[in-house]
Amino acid sequence: MKIAIPTESFPGESRVAASPDTVKAYVKKGLEVTVEAGAGAGSSISDDAFAAAGAKIVKNGFGDADIVLMVRRPSDWLAKSLKKGAILAAGLDPHGDRAGLEALAKTGATLFAMELMPRISRAQSMDILSSQANLAGYKAAIDAAAAFTRAFPMMMTAAGTVPPAKVFIMGVGVAGLQAIATARRLGAIVSATDVRKATEEQVKSLGAKFVFADVADAATSGGYAKELSAEDKAKQAALVAEHVKGQDIVITTALIPGRPAPTLISREMVETMKAGSVIVDLAVERGGNCPLSKPDETVVHRGVSIIGTVNLAGRLAGNASPLFARNLANFLDPMIAKDGTLKIDYDDEIIKGTLVARDGALVHPMFTGAK
Repeated sequence: MKIAIPTESFPGESRVAASPDTVKAYVKKGLEVTVEAGAGAGSSISDDAFAAAGAKIVKNGFGDADIVLMVRRPSDWLAKSLKKGAILAAGLDPHGDRAGLEALAKTGATLFAMELMPRISRAQSMDILSSQANLAGYKAAIDAAAAFTRAFPMMMTAAGTVPPAKVFIMGVGVAGLQAIATARRLGAIVSATDVRKATEEQVKSLGAKFVFADVADAATSGGYAKELSAEDKAKQAALVAEHVKGQDIVITTALIPGRPAPTLISREMVETMKAGSVIVDLAVERGGNCPLSKPDETVVHRGVSIIGTVNLAGRLAGNASPLFARNLANFLDPMIAKDGTLKIDYDDEIIKGTLVARDGALVHPMFTGAK
């Protein structure tokens, strides 16, 4: 059985879907692994490193692969070269381009969208959203510190005291928690908010202050956040608006699966912030939590810098790729029998949750309407 690792075709994507360690693991199971030449360059993984792990380095030609692993959706050219029945496991953006996903399904490949991984304990080691969001939260705090024209920690000097920066994290998922921890390590005074009341304990455990309006808890059974009612939105917005006025840094991380990113920081709120303040919008790829943010740009509005970097995890590709690769390897492991053949249990909860297309058609309940 053959596993193929192509070079990513998505503009600006520096990650790769395998590492030398995962290649070794596949080879040990008796699988043939091919890696496209230069696929790991953006992650500082050389062709020689892949070859030393047991991979065959090729220029192209993945049409005979049984399994294709990628970080993002393949290009149209690569998609059309997939053989019927081949497995494609990647971040397929199932909530995005529906027409593109349907075209990909028509190739006859069996598609697994890794973003749809069920939130169960058994699947934690396969969760690409968590592994990549952790790095994105860290990088958001580091980028904010780099863009901020003052220091993060309090400093006592003979010439006077440098006050600590005040950092406000909006959205306490994996990215938000790492942003809190990183900003705290840098010496800032940190506060955070989330529409899920249960996150208060996590925020406080990291030494930050929890900011929460008197609204209904918006946690779903899967642990995600759902949209607030109009009344609760107004309450939360009023509290946030008052709090934002005194903050130096705001990092927004809020996303609702299948929907555009909710607006958390309005233009009016931005205009209440001091000149020199910084906003980092982690949701910019989904429309942004601030209407002023623009993908891969830093917008300066009345002295406030609004950073809209897309794919923050990809800016740490040297860490992000091995983690992503391990997520994929853990996902594939139960499918590969001891004799190196493929054996998929389509009744398994993890398979059901991530299987998007099979036999030329979309099959996931989010597309078929099935419950």
